[in-house]
Amino acid sequence: MSNAHRNYLKKSKIRTIITHILRIGLLIAMIAGWELIAHYKIVDPFIISSPSRMVKVIVTLQQSGELFNHIKASFIETVAGFLIATAVGTLFAIILWWNTLLKDIMEPYIITLNSLPKIALGPIIIVWMGIGKPAIIFMAVLICVIITIISMLSGFMTVDKEKIMLLRSMHANKFQIMTKLIFPANIPNLISVLKINVGLSWVGSIMGEYLSSREGLGYLIVYGSQVFQLDLVMASTVILCVLAGGMYAIVSILEKIIRKKFR
Repeated sequence: MSNAHRNYLKKSKIRTIITHILRIGLLIAMIAGWELIAHYKIVDPFIISSPSRMVKVIVTLQQSGELFNHIKASFIETVAGFLIATAVGTLFAIILWWNTLLKDIMEPYIITLNSLPKIALGPIIIVWMGIGKPAIIFMAVLICVIITIISMLSGFMTVDKEKIMLLRSMHANKFQIMTKLIFPANIPNLISVLKINVGLSWVGSIMGEYLSSREGLGYLIVYGSQVFQLDLVMASTVILCVLAGGMYAIVSILEKIIRKKFR
């Protein structure tokens, strides 16, 4: 290893450490500033709550045994919607790539569904699926699956045509082209879709809980707003952010593992 490369790695490592320190410092500063603004009533604490008041709410929920049940309900619904939407969306994208006539027929309908506000389908989903987890999971799937189809299909269609022609000249069939070229080339695209679906699946599950649920973080947010307990609303929102961040971190770890495997 040359001195120049060694110095580059050293500077890169120092920059990474500094970035992490500044991130943590910014978070601490934001929390401290929030607490001070509420404590000195620069802004009414009833409106913005405060970190200390949110901690009290979380402790109260934990002591009553409700916290874990609400987190568990939202997490299960979100993960189920996330996995189902990613799998179904990817499979449907493969089918559309496989059959170009079907792709041409379905494409305008897919674009239209993507532009449709999913919350408008809430009453229909409740009638179809009933009140409870199936309706919530279906809402999460509905929000994620269309963008998964569009993103994966776009990636499939942009693979180098010369490479496809080369495989065809070697008498490769569509299944072989998909498994040996198209899908492996779109692993980075799939990871990007997973990252997008992390956020969208939480949006879908919380939106579903707004419509039809008696448990979950979305239910706590709605309940807190109805009884004007904004401490509960803010605490539930913070927990939601932590869970979404943790899920995103898991996908990022998966990305690093895949990159090392295919390097």
